[in-house]
Amino acid sequence: MVEKATNVGLEKIDKPVAVKAKKKSRLSYLWKELIKSPTGFLGFSILVIVIFLGVFGDFITPHDPMASVLSQKLLPPLSEGHLLGTDQLGRDLLSRIISGTKVSLIIGAVTVVCAGLIGTIIGILSGYFRGWIDAVIMRIVDVSLSVPFILLVLVISTVLGAGMKNIIISLVIAGWVAYARIVRSEVLALREKEFVIASIATGVPRWEIIFKHIIPNLYTPIIVLSSLQAANYIIAEAGVSFLGFGIQPPYPAWGNMLSEGRDFIFSSWWLITFPGIAILLTALGINLLGDWLRDVLDPEYNK
Repeated sequence: MVEKATNVGLEKIDKPVAVKAKKKSRLSYLWKELIKSPTGFLGFSILVIVIFLGVFGDFITPHDPMASVLSQKLLPPLSEGHLLGTDQLGRDLLSRIISGTKVSLIIGAVTVVCAGLIGTIIGILSGYFRGWIDAVIMRIVDVSLSVPFILLVLVISTVLGAGMKNIIISLVIAGWVAYARIVRSEVLALREKEFVIASIATGVPRWEIIFKHIIPNLYTPIIVLSSLQAANYIIAEAGVSFLGFGIQPPYPAWGNMLSEGRDFIFSSWWLITFPGIAILLTALGINLLGDWLRDVLDPEYNK
C-alpha cells in the first residue's frame, strides 16, 4: 500500500517536470537551429530591434516627434542634434521614425491576432463540417481573393474613414480569408487521419474532436502564416496611410511620412528615404524569420 502510494506521488511530481523538460528541449532546439541559419538569425535580430524601438521608443527618442521648429526645417542628415535631419516643419526625422515603429507594430500585431482568430474559426467550421457551410464560406473567400489585397483594404478604409481603429478593421476584413483557406485545407487533411477517423467511429463528440485533435495540429501552419502575413499588413497600412486613408498627420506613421515627403523628393531626399528603409527592413526581417519558421517547423526538415 505504501509502495503504491509512493509511486502515485512520484507520477504526480514527474509529469509536470517532464512537460517542462520537453518544452525547454524544444526551445533549445529552435534556438540552436536559429543560430545556424544566417537569414533566420538576421530576420530575428531585425525584429528584436524593431520591437525594442516600438516598446521603448517614447523613452529613447532624442526629440519630441510632434514638436515643430520652423527655423530648423529641412536640415540634412548629420546636422547638429538631428542624426537623420528634419522635415518641412522642423520635426526631428529620427524621432518620428522611432515613434512610427509603435504604430506599425500595434497595427501588425492586432491585425494578425484578430484576422488569425476569425479566419481559423471559419476555416475549421468550413473544413470539418463541409456541406453547405463549406460551400458558402468558400464562395465568400473566392470573391475576396479575386480582388487585390491592397485595393480591398483601400476600399474598406474609404468607407470606414481614416484612423488606426478603422485601418485595423479594414485589414482584418481583408485578411481573414488567407487564414480561412489555409486552415480549411489542413482540416480537410486531418479529417482523413486514422486518429480522427477512430474518434468519429467510437462516437466521440464533434467539438471534442475539434479541440483535442484538430486545433493542436493547426499551430504550425498558423504560426508560419502569421509571421508572413504580419509584413503584408504593415506594408498595406503604410500604403493606405500614404494615400491619406490611414493614420493622419501630425501623428507619425511611416506611410504618412512618405506622403508628406513626396513633395520634397528632389530637394530633400531623406524625407522619403529613411521611412522607406524602415518599412523595408521591418518587412524583410519578418519575412526572413517567417521563411525560417516555415522550414524548421516542416516535418520533412527533421528527416
